[in-house]
Amino acid sequence: MREGKVWLGACGIVIRGQEALVVKKTYSGLKGQWSFPAGFVQEGETVDEAAVREVLEETGVEAVVRQVAGIRSGVIRESISDNMVVFWMDYIGGEPRPQEGEIAEARFMPIQELLHDPLSSTYLKIILPDYIKREQGMTGQSFAIDPIFQYTSYKIFK
Repeated sequence: MREGKVWLGACGIVIRGQEALVVKKTYSGLKGQWSFPAGFVQEGETVDEAAVREVLEETGVEAVVRQVAGIRSGVIRESISDNMVVFWMDYIGGEPRPQEGEIAEARFMPIQELLHDPLSSTYLKIILPDYIKREQGMTGQSFAIDPIFQYTSYKIFK
């Protein structure tokens, strides 16, 4: 979601055994670097649904959200609030294939190799070592909430 100067994105870190799903984008500051599938939350979806969609769109891989890995939040050029919710995800199926026009490469790579690859993004190197702790993260549950709020989807990650 890009509402003026407040952005909300979702990112999925898909783990398959001792490998992580990574992409090389064809644009942005991450161009040519290994990073995780990610993108903006769209109208009518929750952040975890956005992560599942982005992983599928960018790589063709099906995955399910396990729990929150973290939140990345920053301010760009002193004016744009750039926020992303990052999720640990479990691999369901499919072989990686890059999304035409946006993704140059998509593949599973050994986690230890990614941690030492000079083409790995800074964020990847910061968060990926915690993959062994993913069992301790915040899992999401759907809840019924008072109808006065008119939610069509409502989840709490705790």
